[in-house]
Amino acid sequence: MNTPSDEQLVAYLDDELDADYRRQLDDAIADDPLLNLRVQWLARSNLPYKNAYDELAQQAPTERLQARLDAIASPERPGISRRWFIGAAAAALVGAGVLADRVVLGWQAKQSHNWRELVSDYMALYVPQTLAHLPTDDAAQRAQLQTVDKRLGLNLSTAKLKLPGAEFRRAQVLEYDGVPIAQIVYLDAKYGPLALCVTRSNSGSRPIAQEHRHNMNVVYWTEREHAWMLIGYNPPSELAGMAKSLISTRL
Repeated sequence: MNTPSDEQLVAYLDDELDADYRRQLDDAIADDPLLNLRVQWLARSNLPYKNAYDELAQQAPTERLQARLDAIASPERPGISRRWFIGAAAAALVGAGVLADRVVLGWQAKQSHNWRELVSDYMALYVPQTLAHLPTDDAAQRAQLQTVDKRLGLNLSTAKLKLPGAEFRRAQVLEYDGVPIAQIVYLDAKYGPLALCVTRSNSGSRPIAQEHRHNMNVVYWTEREHAWMLIGYNPPSELAGMAKSLISTRL
């Protein structure tokens, strides 16, 4: 059978495939270690994270927090109440409120590092055969980019996304912890899988920087409301040149 897409594997994990195709996938996963690893990676989102915090939630010292906050004068500026602060603090302690957790604990300071690590984990599973079967017709690619634009407030086109020596293969939206991450995948003729990824950011514009993850090279930068990264096995200088070319198109 053809190598299944991530969408098909997610449908497999959610038990949304017809019986015949599911049996085919069962056999393929049993025979193909790489495919088995992809399925395990995608299955991480099904782990019982919420249940893991149930005991901690019961121990959250909400009464003590409320008593301390009651002793604090109400903020002079309207729009932010003590009720909001108690909710945010409790959510931070039990790990149940993602937004509050980020506000109270300063999660945003670590977000740029974490999202690149997540993308790197995912890209480490890619081999040229992962992308070779994907359709490359213009209509399908335009539809994929429209989905990306809608979720992340972008205005992308295949013309803006051209990279030397690399063929555009797919654009898709991934999501982690409620945060959308767009992945635009290429197949580089010389170095193999290559991806341009983007997520929202409020850190302002920052220049191109470099790092190395999972034996791959990464260049990353921020432009206005979005954080970008290019990841692949290409040399860092080549990736930096690609990044400058992309920035010049005002993505």
